[in-house]
Amino acid sequence: MAASVFFGLLAAILFSENGYISLKRLEKENQALIQKNEKISAENLQLYRTVKRLRHDPQYIESIARQELGMTGKEEIILKFENKEKR
Repeated sequence: MAASVFFGLLAAILFSENGYISLKRLEKENQALIQKNEKISAENLQLYRTVKRLRHDPQYIESIARQELGMTGKEEIILKFENKEKR
């Protein structure tokens, strides 16, 4: 009888809604959420730095305008060379 009570309690501890297996699953979920939160925090910091530079750094604004918009300076000339393979 004691053995069946022991195994009954052991099964309840392991497999119940608040049991050991559930605890381990929740710990894994918690660790995944912590990692996701750290990743989002790092992205947030990077975006904060980018916004700060866009508001206060004219050289950064100019480099972004050149790279993303293809803009040039006032006295710059764009030279386009014909590709030999197209001939």
